Amino acid sequence: QVQLAESGGGLVQPGGSLRLSCAASRRVFNINAMGWYRQAPGKQRELVAAITFITSAGITNYADSVKGRFTISRDNAKTTVYLQMNNLKPEDTAVYYCHFDGFYRDYWGQGTQVTVSS
Repeated sequence: QVQLAESGGGLVQPGGSLRLSCAASRRVFNINAMGWYRQAPGKQRELVAAITFITSAGITNYADSVKGRFTISRDNAKTTVYLQMNNLKPEDTAVYYCHFDGFYRDYWGQGTQVTVSS
């Protein structure tokens, strides 16, 4: 059973930066994409960023609200995905979840809290 573990969340002031990491307990084969979702209190979970394996470099996709501020990256071993978050805003406050989109099933992490507040 593959487990995903996020790290890097915390409290940061507006304009600050955080880097989230998500490590799989072992290499996951047959993955379409790796990504990050977030869920704020009282809101639905939404896609923040994703990166595919269609090409060796990966094709990235971002929510409009984070374009130009967040950057997703991953290692070629398909075990770790990162989310660099810059110029954070209070509306970025949420629990961030790592997600692996597999051929046969989805994998989710337990979530890490990101709070942006002065």
